[in-house]
Parts: sequence; C-alpha cells; structure tokens
Amino acid sequence: MFDNLSEKLGGILDRLTRRGALTEADVDAAMREVRRALLEADVALEVVRSFTEKVREQAVGATVVKSVTPGQMVVKIVHDQLIAT
Repeated sequence: MFDNLSEKLGGILDRLTRRGALTEADVDAAMREVRRALLEADVALEVVRSFTEKVREQAVGATVVKSVTPGQMVVKIVHDQLIAT
C-alpha cells in the first residue's frame, strides 16, 4: 500500500517539477491527483480534504525563491504538509 502511494505521489510531484511556471489550474489538477492517491490508500476523507486545502492555500500565490522552480516549491509544500499532518 505504501509503495503504491509513494509511487503515485512521486509521479505527480515529478510532473510538477518539470514545469517551469505553475498556474492555479496546475496546482488544482495536482491536488486532485494527490487527493485520489490518498483516498486509494485508505486515508480518511477529512484528512485528505484538510491536507489538500492546506497545500493549495500555500501553493497558490506563494513567493518562489529564485533558486527553485515553482514545481519544486509545490513539492516542498507537499512534503512539509505531509510531515505536519
């Protein structure tokens, strides 16, 4: 189960890091995929909703450090939220 979740999240985040600039639609699409992957891994719906909303709030309009791409910034936000949750 964890291997499958790790593989899915890795694929989603890998696609984000390859993009130069991210739009709000890109973040929304990624959060849909993350939501689906978490639900398939039997994570509670309330936890999934809370997690994806927090990531979306932080990712949309976030100031991106010049040394990283917007995609890498979203990966960091997702990582930080996974640790915090």
